[in-house]
Amino acid sequence: MVLFACNLNRVRSPMAAALAQRLGLGADSCGLSATDAVDPFLAAVMLEVGVDLSEHQPKTFADVNGETFDLIIALTPEARERLAGSATPVEYWPTADPTLADGSREQRLDAYREVRRALQRRLSERFGAPST
Repeated sequence: MVLFACNLNRVRSPMAAALAQRLGLGADSCGLSATDAVDPFLAAVMLEVGVDLSEHQPKTFADVNGETFDLIIALTPEARERLAGSATPVEYWPTADPTLADGSREQRLDAYREVRRALQRRLSERFGAPST
C-alpha cells in the first residue's frame, strides 16, 4: 500500500492515489491539513481519464494514522519535511502546484493536465505498466 502526501490533499495527492489505483496498486492520500471542497479543475481533468474524484473527501495524516503503508511518496517539500524520520520508506517526487496557474480556464486546466501526465509518467517508471 502506497500513501501519497501533499499539503491540502485537494489536488496532487488524490490525483496520484487515483492514478496509482488505476495501475492496480493499493493507494491512499493525505495532506498536512485538509480542505472541505473538491477542486473543480481536479475533478474535470480526472474525468477526462475516466476517474471520478468529485466525491473526494480530503484527509490529514491523523486520518490515516494507524494504517500500514509500504511506501510513502511526498509530493511537496512540506510533506517531505513532515515525514522526516518516518519508519516507512519515503520518496520525494517534487510536483508542481497547478492551483497557482493563471490564465483562462483552458490554460488552468492545462496546468492540471500537465501534473496528471507527470504523475502518470512517474508512476509508470516506478511501478510499471497497469495490471490487467
